[in-house]
Amino acid sequence: MTRAGSRPGKPWGWYTRLPRVARAAIAGFVGALGALGQAPYDQPLIMLLAFSLAFLMLRRQKRARDAALVGWCFGIGYFCVALIWILQPFQIDPDKHAWMAPFALLFMSTGLALFWGAAFWAARLLSNRTWPLILTWTAAEVLRAYVLTGFPWANPAQALVNGAAGQGLAWVGPHGITLWLMSLAWALSFPAIYRRRHVMRLGQAALLVSVAALFYLRPSAPEAPLTPHWVRLVQPNAEQHLKWHPDHARGFFDRQLALTAAPPETAAAAPDLTIWPETAIPWVHPDAEAALEMISTAAQGKPVALGLLRRQGGGLLNSMVVLDATGQATQIYDKHHLVPFGEYIPLSSVAERFGLTGMAQISATGFARGPGAQTLDFGALGRGLPLICYEAVFAHDVNAAPERPDFIIQITNDAWFGRDVGPQQHLAQARMRAIEQGLPLMRAANTGISAMIDPHGRVLASLPMGVSGFLDVQLPAPLEPTLYSRTGDGPLALLLLIGLVGAAIRRAASK
Repeated sequence: MTRAGSRPGKPWGWYTRLPRVARAAIAGFVGALGALGQAPYDQPLIMLLAFSLAFLMLRRQKRARDAALVGWCFGIGYFCVALIWILQPFQIDPDKHAWMAPFALLFMSTGLALFWGAAFWAARLLSNRTWPLILTWTAAEVLRAYVLTGFPWANPAQALVNGAAGQGLAWVGPHGITLWLMSLAWALSFPAIYRRRHVMRLGQAALLVSVAALFYLRPSAPEAPLTPHWVRLVQPNAEQHLKWHPDHARGFFDRQLALTAAPPETAAAAPDLTIWPETAIPWVHPDAEAALEMISTAAQGKPVALGLLRRQGGGLLNSMVVLDATGQATQIYDKHHLVPFGEYIPLSSVAERFGLTGMAQISATGFARGPGAQTLDFGALGRGLPLICYEAVFAHDVNAAPERPDFIIQITNDAWFGRDVGPQQHLAQARMRAIEQGLPLMRAANTGISAMIDPHGRVLASLPMGVSGFLDVQLPAPLEPTLYSRTGDGPLALLLLIGLVGAAIRRAASK
């Protein structure tokens, strides 16, 4: 049997003759180009072509360990560019944290790239051909979303949210779209070394043009009908390094009160619900009764949902509360998917001895976890599923709601992420959740981007980064439950398992 890379005349023969270090460096560079598919660059076609080159590079690796190195370096390049915003939180208190920034980016990127390296290693073990990488790469992304609480940020499907192709999220979710992308990358990488090579090249060119249309053409779905209810999204623009400063905290609170009390443009646009962002006030509940009463007064007795810190049983929780006409917190949701090394430190009892804490922590032990996903009752508006910041990253967390809500509320403090890459990618993930569930999503962000998103993931109205203001916007009606909202990741996981087992059996039979 002829092994991959041994047949003369194959393309990329020069690549095979390079030293391993050079091959790894090229893989890292191509991976970095692939990250240009993510916001704010939004070039998914470049991402797809980079993935196709990754399949070509795998084709030239004879040994599994060489394949693993190429996949790992490709992942390092990809994640170093896609996650560059990780440097920003360390600049909030630079005297204390700035030295950690390059190490954080490097460790995060190399760690996440291990999933991709393992995918390339397994693909080469399963076959001398490249098609198993379609399955192993997709499986690696599924694992990346779940293992060690998961971190699916910069999933390849995230790059498609602007175009018509992104509407497929409603059917198969992010990992189904990833499987489709990997299949396309494999088809485009297949070498035209056979008798009808020109026909094959024309076919690949036609495929590339049609895919580009799906990537860049806007969704053609009809506009979602609007409910008669209006929502006010409040964006105070409290810079993180000043947010809790004694000389500024009260000023940011007063700014939000003024934005809440401001009259709407028309009487018909009077808000039925006002939403403040994550950790919107500097006082900890339940010692914040006076502040909550002031908020309710500013809202003229209409419901207000806001983020705050809350003490319970000696623990500190990152929460969303819903205020009634008297300023009482009648409903409470506690964040349950916490940010590792941000809101808590794994093995905190050991870390405390060395003075290590998460950057968003108040104590060394970090925040306590809430009990899980839940919906809140907003009266005539319906039931809403609350998400606090990072929780919007996880498609399966949204699917875990105990009942189907009428809308999703995300409150967040994206001031941690800077003003460019991080907030735009976070918004893209919120849009993914809307498409997957067929639900509108309202998003109140401290420094931006606050937005109302329709059930097709389109931004109906938004406030840009770095401004203070409010947005009065009508709430869209939900769509019928999507296929993905009914099935979750289970069917795809089963499909991948069957495919991988079949590939293993085929490999064993060929020996």
